[in-house]
Amino acid sequence: MELIRARAFARAGLIGNPSDGYHGRTLSLIVRNYWAEVVLYEWEDLEIILSQEDRCRFGSMAELQQDVKLHGYYGGVRLVKATIRCFADYCQRNGIQHHRRNFSIRYQSNIPRAVGMAGSSGIIIATLRALMQFYKVNIPLEVQPSLALSVETGELRINGGLQDRVAQVYEGLVFMNFAEERTRILDGMEVGQYERIDPSLLPNIYMAFSHDAGEPTEVTHAPLRARFDEGDPKIHAAMKRFAEITDEARAALLAGDQQRFHQLVDENFDLRQSICDLSPSHVRMIEAARSAGASAKFAGSGGAIVGTFSDRSQYEALRRNLTAIGCEVFRPQIEA
Repeated sequence: MELIRARAFARAGLIGNPSDGYHGRTLSLIVRNYWAEVVLYEWEDLEIILSQEDRCRFGSMAELQQDVKLHGYYGGVRLVKATIRCFADYCQRNGIQHHRRNFSIRYQSNIPRAVGMAGSSGIIIATLRALMQFYKVNIPLEVQPSLALSVETGELRINGGLQDRVAQVYEGLVFMNFAEERTRILDGMEVGQYERIDPSLLPNIYMAFSHDAGEPTEVTHAPLRARFDEGDPKIHAAMKRFAEITDEARAALLAGDQQRFHQLVDENFDLRQSICDLSPSHVRMIEAARSAGASAKFAGSGGAIVGTFSDRSQYEALRRNLTAIGCEVFRPQIEA
């Protein structure tokens, strides 16, 4: 019996987020320390097996409340189910023939939930990889992030952008350009322009997250999208600047200008704070890291931060500051 295992890793938005959903530009890296894994094997029926995250039993009402706050009402099974449907629709639209055998599928994930490290899209990308392998379907690399995004925005009506999916599909360190003049339609999907950059050009990078500070991504993205769609000039100007910051950060990396890169990481957060109503617990994480001299910004929508540091002593200082407020601190593993 063929047993397929497919993984997708967590990611950190290093520069430019959240402009990816607004025809901006971003620079993101993969975080191999955490992953989502899917196991798929041929079965008589098409069966989706519940994981530990799809809980129906709780120790108390308070425990149920916290679970719903962080994970919603459907856990990860809805992501797997929606990915299967979108994969089938993609094959039908593009005239792709494949065998009709059924399968059993299950997922597990150790990506911290609701802290902006792309846990949901990790499950989707891992599922998509398993389906492609099982059905021997080759979807172009550029298309895979767009197909994964359609699972959430089209099928499940969850706001989001392409950044997470591009990073998880391409892996390593990726520069992404979503400007309208740089996008095109491929296999019925809108795709941007993606460029892998050598991760060895990066300065020292750290990450930190807090389970207690987690919140669903919609809390940040829904009001931001509404204001953008209403034509708020402050939001439009900020999205333009996020894109410019990304261009400048890419240039700084290629030139070996680590100090300028450090400054741009901080500017990215400061700009975000100027347009968003941020959780005080998330801001405390930024302040704790910056008080040690490190740069800091959100890795995603909040709950996890990423930044640069100069040397071991500075890393130890920011680690002490962050662990004192309940955060886990680590160095992201980018390359295999």
